[in-house]
Amino acid sequence: MGRAHAHALTVLGHLFWPPTVRARLVRVVGRDLARAESTRARYGFQAAGTRWQELVDDPAVQLVDDCAPNHLHLEPCRDALAAGKHVFCEKPLGRTAAEARELRDAAARADVVTMVGFNYRFLPAIQLARRLVSEGRLGRILHFRGRFADNSFLDPAAPFTWHQDAALAGSNTLLDVGSHLIDLARFLVGEPAAVTGALATFTAERPSPGGDVRRVETEDAFEATVEFANAALGSVSASNAAAGRRAHLTFELNGTRGTVTFDLERLNSLFVHFVDDVPGGGGLREIHVTDLDHPYGGDWWPPGHGLGWEASLVHELHHLLNAIATDRSVAPLGATFDDGYRCAVVCDAILESARTGRRVAL
Repeated sequence: MGRAHAHALTVLGHLFWPPTVRARLVRVVGRDLARAESTRARYGFQAAGTRWQELVDDPAVQLVDDCAPNHLHLEPCRDALAAGKHVFCEKPLGRTAAEARELRDAAARADVVTMVGFNYRFLPAIQLARRLVSEGRLGRILHFRGRFADNSFLDPAAPFTWHQDAALAGSNTLLDVGSHLIDLARFLVGEPAAVTGALATFTAERPSPGGDVRRVETEDAFEATVEFANAALGSVSASNAAAGRRAHLTFELNGTRGTVTFDLERLNSLFVHFVDDVPGGGGLREIHVTDLDHPYGGDWWPPGHGLGWEASLVHELHHLLNAIATDRSVAPLGATFDDGYRCAVVCDAILESARTGRRVAL
């Protein structure tokens, strides 16, 4: 993810023209100095190191971009905020709602610009879906169904990583990819009011890179039912044990006047049906979200030429830098630290429901 962010920060000053902002890459840090030095040389950072405190202590650093694993979100972001720096934090904002609340409150005290890395908000098709909802084209929203499927831990011999360590990750599929679905549900539908959840761990132990065997402490999959405050009903699910799938994120919104469906494998398209256009049925039709009047349509290539996943990060970080330059919030298109906290509350509630077997009101 760090490489994807460095790429986006490098590209955005040339893509949006004439440029409103440019990023000067000051310092990159990582666990391995050789890799950090390679990244420095590749993307033009001025310095490389192995301690995140170097970012906080460097007066030339105005924005700290935290792409580290989950357990390295709270302390680095908290210290960066205390130093008066703007902060971008990859999702999840915290391993728990308590951690996320601490960062949200610290951001409010610091009075700086903050953002959480829910980059799917910045795909043109998803912004078009939000526009259709806000314009009332779908009528009253009745259902949201979101799903993520991947085969990364289907193989029992796949090695143990920090994702299986509860102290480091908090949880696995729920926080790693389920948080994206929960954020999209909030972005498109509104606030959840109650959840019911279930978790599953299909492989109890995995080989460690050190040669021993480690017990898996987090889930391979989760399923949750979501009741929204506006009376819509939804479901979100994710699995890292889905044969044949790689980063397969989909969602569908059903309203009284229409439906939209999105599939990350066809991220330049949005599938829609409007009752007023085809009374009595007719199925869904495909919109290629690449025209000049579509979100970001005039910033990339000629109409009909699609974008890739990395475009969401370019759009996201360009939005953040513009917010910093103009001293405004990233909301409503960007995810604030309050959005990150609200997502964490839902994740905690799903974990509680899975543990107790009960519906949890929010």
